[in-house]
Amino acid sequence: MHDLANELTVPALPCRSIDEIEAFYTALGFTRTYRQVRPNPYLALRWEDIELHFFGMPDFDPQDSYGTCLVFVPDIGSTFQAFAEGMRGVYGKLLVSGIPRMTRPRNRKNAGGLTGVTVVDPGGNWIRFSVRESKDLGEREAWRQAPASARKLAAALENAVVIGDSHGDHRQAAKVLDGALARAQDPPKVDLVEALLYRAELAVRLSDRERARELLTRVRELTPSPGLSPDASERERLTEALASAADLDAVLSTD
Repeated sequence: MHDLANELTVPALPCRSIDEIEAFYTALGFTRTYRQVRPNPYLALRWEDIELHFFGMPDFDPQDSYGTCLVFVPDIGSTFQAFAEGMRGVYGKLLVSGIPRMTRPRNRKNAGGLTGVTVVDPGGNWIRFSVRESKDLGEREAWRQAPASARKLAAALENAVVIGDSHGDHRQAAKVLDGALARAQDPPKVDLVEALLYRAELAVRLSDRERARELLTRVRELTPSPGLSPDASERERLTEALASAADLDAVLSTD
């Protein structure tokens, strides 16, 4: 019987330009481990224990790409922060729309409530980062068992995240969230803030800057200092919400 403990799988993904790919992933913190231009463009990159390879196709259209792979990491939060810091340092903002872009960590209904982040690179490839286990699953299960009246908006947000972040249908995700926000009756404030922020991000992706600014104004009216919240979990969520709002403000100020 073979010992498979040290086997390694590395995805090879298409792109239009290995130069564009290298510049983007270098901004995220990856290091080039191999590059060739002839006879065929090929690039190998590495970050921590993650390896990604790319082959160039000059006539390739990133909008038509079906390239994707799953990457499991021990801590999605620190992975996102590392990529976001690099992205802000090079591009001056978090890229949240178009190609390339990156989504924020959000619980995903189609992944059993686990948190995920998707990087869409210049080749149109979807690199989906996730965790196998979460220390928050017990807390998430308790949330799922809460009265339906207390979680309608949060449940709608999870559905919208699947549609928007996992499937890329931003218009339908916005429609789902608009309906839920219109029906919401006195939802928990932190749920409302998170729903409004994701709707603002969808507005940016849909090039509706005016709508995004309106939603961010409403968020600021609802969001005092997180330190004023008595609940530790709520304080953490509000802190993350403020960071999300700041990233969207940066996008709107430069577009």
